[in-house]
Amino acid sequence: MDPSALPFDADAMLTGLREWVECESPTFDAGSVNRMMDLASRALVLGGARIERIAGRMGFGDCVRATFPHATPDVPGILLMGHLDTVHPIGTLQTLPFRREGNKAWGPGIQDMKGGNYLTLEAIRQLQRAGVKTKLPLTVLFTSDEEVGSPSTRDLIEAEAARHKYVLVPEPARADGGVVTGRYAIARFNLEATGRPSHAGSRPGEGRSAIKEMARKLIEIEDMTTEDCTFSVGVIHGGQWVNCVTTTCTGEALSMAKRQEDLDRGVEAMLALRASSNEVQFRVTRGVTRPVWEPDAAGMALYERARVIASRLGFHIASQSSGGGSDGNFTGAMGIPTLDGLGVAGAGAHTLDEHIMVDSLAYRGKLMAGLLATLD
Repeated sequence: MDPSALPFDADAMLTGLREWVECESPTFDAGSVNRMMDLASRALVLGGARIERIAGRMGFGDCVRATFPHATPDVPGILLMGHLDTVHPIGTLQTLPFRREGNKAWGPGIQDMKGGNYLTLEAIRQLQRAGVKTKLPLTVLFTSDEEVGSPSTRDLIEAEAARHKYVLVPEPARADGGVVTGRYAIARFNLEATGRPSHAGSRPGEGRSAIKEMARKLIEIEDMTTEDCTFSVGVIHGGQWVNCVTTTCTGEALSMAKRQEDLDRGVEAMLALRASSNEVQFRVTRGVTRPVWEPDAAGMALYERARVIASRLGFHIASQSSGGGSDGNFTGAMGIPTLDGLGVAGAGAHTLDEHIMVDSLAYRGKLMAGLLATLD
C-alpha cells in the first residue's frame, strides 16, 4: 500500500478539527472534557468502531476505548493513544480563537494534541475508504487527565498497552519535525506553607506569612536546578484578604531528569526540604511521577520503519529523547515498542500562540496511515 496515493485533504481535515478545537476541554472541567469525548466518540462510531465509555474517577472526565473490526481481533495489535484534555481554561477561545492565516491555524489544544488525534482518525478512515485491511487490529484510547500527569488513568493506560504489540502516540512533532523514541522522567510535588495569622494593618508583627515562606522556598527549589535535574514551581495559591497575614499558601513543583537515578536524587532532595524557621511550617508531598522511557532496540526498529515511510513520502523524521512527559513514558518504560511525537507540526503548545502547520495534517496523516497499514 502506497500512503502517498491516499487523498488526504488538509483543508477538509482542518474544517473537521475546528469543531474539536472549539469544544474547550480543560483537564479540571470534567463536564467539558466529557463533551469532547462525545465528539470523538461520534467520529469513531462513524468510522466503524465499537465504543466503550470508561467512567472518570478522582474528579476527572471519562475515557473512550474504541476497537475496529478485524479478522483476528484477539491478537496483540496497535494501540493509538492520545489525550483530549488541554491546559487551556474555559474562555480561552476569547483570546485564542480558532483562526487560519496561510499555512498556520491557531486555537486552544490544536497542537497538543487534538490535531494529532484527529489526523489519526483520518488515517483510519482513509485506509477504510481505500479498502486497505491492517495486518494487526487497531485500538484507540482517548484519556482525560494527561496534562496533570495522568493520575486517574495510568492504570488504564498500562493495562491496555500490555495487550498490544505496538503503541503509537500522536503527540506533537518535535520542532525539527522529528518523532520521540524516549522521554525524560518527571515528578510532581505538592507544597504547603503554614504561618501564623494576624491583622496586617494593625498588628503585622504578630503574624508569620505563609506567602513569604513559600517565596523563600520557591527560590530554594528553583536554585536546586542542575544540568542533570531541573526544578520549577509552576502554581502558587495563597491569601484571601490583603489586610490579613496569610496562614496558608500552597503550590506545585515539577522536576525533570534524563536519567531515573538523577530524578530519584531530586525527589529525595525535595522531600528533605524543611521550613526556614520554627515559627512557620513547610511540607512537601510527592505527586504523580512519569518514569524514564529509554530508547531500546525494539523502539528504534519501530522508528526505523516510520523513517522509511516518511522518506518515501518525501520528508525526514529524526528521532530523539524528549522532555515534556507524555503517556508514552508509561508504555515505553514497560518495554512495549512505542513511537511518540507522531502528531502535527506546529509550535506554541500551552500558550496563547498555540498553532499548527495546516499541511502537516495531510503529510503526517499519510505517515500514520502507512504505519497502520504495514506494521505486523
